[in-house]
Amino acid sequence: MAPVFAVDDPRAPDVRALLATHLAFARSLSPPEHVHALEPDGLLEPAVTFFSARDEGRLVGVGALKLLDDHHGELKSMHVARHARGRGVGRALVAHLLSEARRRGCRRVSIETGTMDGFAPARALYAAAGFAPCAPFAPYSANPYSVCMTLHLDESPCPAPPARGDVPGPPASQDGRALRQSEGR
Repeated sequence: MAPVFAVDDPRAPDVRALLATHLAFARSLSPPEHVHALEPDGLLEPAVTFFSARDEGRLVGVGALKLLDDHHGELKSMHVARHARGRGVGRALVAHLLSEARRRGCRRVSIETGTMDGFAPARALYAAAGFAPCAPFAPYSANPYSVCMTLHLDESPCPAPPARGDVPGPPASQDGRALRQSEGR
């Protein structure tokens, strides 16, 4: 599967439903003051560009690029629909957002996600894309519930999404089990 990416409206019914799933997941694992996922209206801010990923018209994932300044972007609201997990959608979405960040002149892209076990697949996805842990950035603070990661774009090649029919399996954890979730905030 090679999803088609497009700027989308976070208020669209199918998108709103997937974002509600994303928010419910984050709220189920994190204390309220440490849930940094954006509501649909927050994804309409001028600094945010919201994308959907669709396969034959069916929503398979969402993600956003928020410009923090002229050279620093943040990935937001990354979520892959349950029915599409394990097929490379998360990797393709990250690659698309990084390409968009490069196109817009970003030199660095960062993300904040959770430290709980439920966020381990997200952390593995970002690490596989070249993100490394970093100090808190933008509005985030050091706390036991958040991990911040960053990627310096001028030091890494632009990953290309996998071609249709050539989608590698999901990343594996250290014990070899397949990781199936792609959850970021």
